[in-house]
Amino acid sequence: MHTREEKLAAFGRLLDIQERLRKECPWDRKQTYDSLRPNTIEEVYELCDALINDDTENIYKELGDVMEHVVLYSIMGEESGDFDVADVCNHQADKLMFRHPFINWKQQPPKTQSADQKPDWTVTDPNLTINQNGQVVYKEEVEPGKSAADKAEADVTISQDLKDGKGKASDVEITWEQIKQKEKNGNKTVLGGVPKSLPSLIKAYRIQDKARNVGFDWKHKEDVWVKVREELGELEAELNKGDQEQSTREMGDFIFSIINAARLYRINPDNALEYTNRKFMARFGYIEQKAKERGKAIKEMTLEEMDKYWNEAKTKGL
Repeated sequence: MHTREEKLAAFGRLLDIQERLRKECPWDRKQTYDSLRPNTIEEVYELCDALINDDTENIYKELGDVMEHVVLYSIMGEESGDFDVADVCNHQADKLMFRHPFINWKQQPPKTQSADQKPDWTVTDPNLTINQNGQVVYKEEVEPGKSAADKAEADVTISQDLKDGKGKASDVEITWEQIKQKEKNGNKTVLGGVPKSLPSLIKAYRIQDKARNVGFDWKHKEDVWVKVREELGELEAELNKGDQEQSTREMGDFIFSIINAARLYRINPDNALEYTNRKFMARFGYIEQKAKERGKAIKEMTLEEMDKYWNEAKTKGL
């Protein structure tokens, strides 16, 4: 692995190259936020493909493509005088420190870092400060006679396990959502930060997860199946009536309940559905292959023939 200096030099090299391309390459020069946005979405999905395939070689390559877009957007921001890449990095660093109040930012971490690393545990936002307990808080929270730590803990529930360094990821998620509600210029509602353009399945999962982080959830995960069966019954009733509009609504409720069940059992529904998509494509591709071997178009095959090859594909592990 590379040293800290080598990592910083590599990022600086990418920044230098992208800045030159912005000036000298016709394609880079003409890009705007709007024109680059579709490419960014494509690059993120290509990264997602590499991640779901656990393709480490392509993961780092696709990360590079996404990082290139972050750098290019930052250059555009600098050109308009709105922000630059330092603002992007510093804002993210401040936010991460603010959202982790169980970490003492005045203390050095365990000596697991190499000798060449010299971390900077400061904040750049003039509205923030690090209090005596090492928490990043708003300066106005430091009041005479009352420590910012006391005020922060009055607003945010920090589990004792997190304070002792023994917390779980779920403890962090709960604290994270509470902290976000305190941020200035942030989302003022629990669900306000869910992007409207998220794919519906992922959006449903994020909505449910955010609600869970503030205590709106089933007491026992097994109870969700009552809701799933209830929604399925309502869907079947509307389908039998032939009411297309109401059936669509009930289908949405049923799918939402299934996503909720997946979340409660710690199954990512988007990943689960993508695995099934790929499995279906592989098995259907096998049927098409067999049709070609027999000199037939797939639409000329009977359902019984297709079922036969489908089951054959299953036995082959597809």
